[in-house]
Amino acid sequence: MPPKKTTPAAKKNKVGPPTFKPTDEQRLRIEQGAAIGIPQEDMAKLLGIDAKTLRKHFREELDNGSTKANMVVGGALFNKAKGGDTSALIFWAKTRMGWKETNTTEHTGKEGGPIVMWGGRIGKDISG
Repeated sequence: MPPKKTTPAAKKNKVGPPTFKPTDEQRLRIEQGAAIGIPQEDMAKLLGIDAKTLRKHFREELDNGSTKANMVVGGALFNKAKGGDTSALIFWAKTRMGWKETNTTEHTGKEGGPIVMWGGRIGKDISG
């Protein structure tokens, strides 16, 4: 049996929600929301659509928003570090270069000698 042909009149009588068509302003708002970490469900509510519809129509904005924000903030940090901002330099060195601050504490006995533990009348050298 051949498939049914759909007539233009039949398409007009389609039941269901209207087709969603995003505007340029909505695209910008969603990209900004993704950039600052707003949950997709919350952004969808603001537009009055389901989260699945949001992901379908705003895939690029959702995928690229946080990357673009990281580029802007990273660029600002980089520029501050290049300008000599000490905090920015330290942050950059620790996060990007793997530098870390280390503290060491060394314990010694009398006059730099081994530590001696006293138990009763007999002294015990625990230095190894």
